[in-house]
Amino acid sequence: MKVLFLTLLLGVVCAAQEEEAEQNLSEASGQWRTVYIGSTDPEKIQENGPFRTYFRKLVFDDEKGTVDFYFYVKRNGKWKNVHVRGTKQEDGTYAVDYEGQNAFKVISMSKTHLVAHDINVDKHGKKTELTGLFVKLNVEDEDLEKFRKLTEDKGIDKKNVVNFIENGNKSMYLISISP
Repeated sequence: MKVLFLTLLLGVVCAAQEEEAEQNLSEASGQWRTVYIGSTDPEKIQENGPFRTYFRKLVFDDEKGTVDFYFYVKRNGKWKNVHVRGTKQEDGTYAVDYEGQNAFKVISMSKTHLVAHDINVDKHGKKTELTGLFVKLNVEDEDLEKFRKLTEDKGIDKKNVVNFIENGNKSMYLISISP
């Protein structure tokens, strides 16, 4: 899979998209499914890793300044249904307590896609940068390109990106979009 990155354009596009994404995140609430997750620490997204998450739903509440994450994660070979809540900070990130402290931010969103960035600091103080592409139905080329640009910008090697559709987890993929 070819990855084309335009560094100069990335800065301008991300800045504009960050402003757009912060305006009304409640519109992004609903069912989402994980398509890609990238990580500076591949162990965090490997099989049974804490960030190999299969999203089901995100609920943003702009009035309360919260986001609720509903997802599946595999622990000790068994699927676990997880719910965590984040609180909006002044810088536009959401502080989330999951596998340490997280600063989650929506970088780009539309009615069909959501590209996000997360900085995780685990209980050992190790910092990991994660990127994700989540969709409602189908992956559009434009959405995939936004994810790729963000992933490269955060220094995540393309070999440290998990493709959830082509990775043999189709049954979990289908479960993640059910209500």
